Amino acid sequence: MHHFKFRRNNLFCENVKIKDLAEKYNTPLYIYSAKTILDHFSKIETAFSAIKPLICYSAKANSNLAILKLLVDRGAGLDIVSGGELYRAKKIKCSPGKVVYASVGKTEQEIAEAINYGIKMFNVESVDELKRINEIAGALRKKVSAAIRINPDIDPKTHKYITTAKLETKFGIDIITARDIFLNRKVYPHLNIAGIHLHIGSQITQSAPFIRAITKIKHFIKGLERKKVNLKYLNIGGGLGIVYDKEKPQTVKDFASRVLPLLKEIGLKVILEPGRFIVGNAGILVAKVIYIKDTPVKKFIIVDAGMNDLIRPSLYDAYHKIIPLEKPSAISHQLSAIKMVDVVGPICETADFLGKSRRINVKQGDCLAVLGAGAYGFSMSSNYNSRPRAAEVLVKNNKSYLIRKRETYRDLVKREEIC
Repeated sequence: MHHFKFRRNNLFCENVKIKDLAEKYNTPLYIYSAKTILDHFSKIETAFSAIKPLICYSAKANSNLAILKLLVDRGAGLDIVSGGELYRAKKIKCSPGKVVYASVGKTEQEIAEAINYGIKMFNVESVDELKRINEIAGALRKKVSAAIRINPDIDPKTHKYITTAKLETKFGIDIITARDIFLNRKVYPHLNIAGIHLHIGSQITQSAPFIRAITKIKHFIKGLERKKVNLKYLNIGGGLGIVYDKEKPQTVKDFASRVLPLLKEIGLKVILEPGRFIVGNAGILVAKVIYIKDTPVKKFIIVDAGMNDLIRPSLYDAYHKIIPLEKPSAISHQLSAIKMVDVVGPICETADFLGKSRRINVKQGDCLAVLGAGAYGFSMSSNYNSRPRAAEVLVKNNKSYLIRKRETYRDLVKREEIC
């Protein structure tokens, strides 16, 4: 269920007309629907209700404090990957017992801060990291929980940059090394190595790769149990795909029905880390048409949002639907008769595009909505070309809240010194 719909030819977010928001807050503008975010969270909760998992929202997908707070108030935990995300978790008072911390490159300072906050557990990605956490925990006189992130060597058939479970990626620990760690847990006296973490990639639309990975882990866990090594947690990560274009991702209900029997058989407490599934289709990026450039070869719609605002198309060749905020009246516009256009931004890079070969009919001054921009949109944005970052707005029913002010030029230079 996402709450971006046309009413009387105008695009709405819940009960607010998007054109009004673009006028009020200017563009480029990220707009999120609170109802969509909570609906998606509820869907996961319902689908997995039989095993009552801990659902840790993956903060990196969209780490705005208002969105984190919305989810944490609803009962979510957080999956974090940096000291900055830990700081955000503290800021919204997320219960430390619901925070799990992954990342292949945690620094000493980050580890110490997380231990002092009392997080639930670290997802550990290398033997070196395990040693480091053990040392720091010892120095702080704390016993710390950890899960070993296992790389199951499975190809989830997604984009190579968001595939994380093949042995040639930087993530996780191979099964043989992981077995050694579990059998020799006593060499890490300050750690309670009590779980396994699995995250096979992102935007995965089928359940087969998950089933393969979890089955592999099931055999691994049974093998450990025979050796009297008992675990408490199985974290199966995130990675559920969403619809950007014509994907037909499994519903979370289908996914749950396929993996639940396996998870029940394994019998450990389950942790999930959804990110994109919760916020992806809960956000859009609104951009204004600055120029229309018709060349003998191609027609370009030049808008005021670029790859610094939404890098997914340039980085992953990702597809985002792009639609005008007003539906053209059917009589005057046969879409099939419209020339194909590329929607591009103002940045000095050929890679700066939001969409290629689209049929869109707009004029200068109109606004376009880039759909499915709630995940890895604002959180990956930058100030490239000295462009201030966009404003963010959260809509709750018929009210809009500015949850991040637009940056100013002064913001761009406030940390810089001329010497």
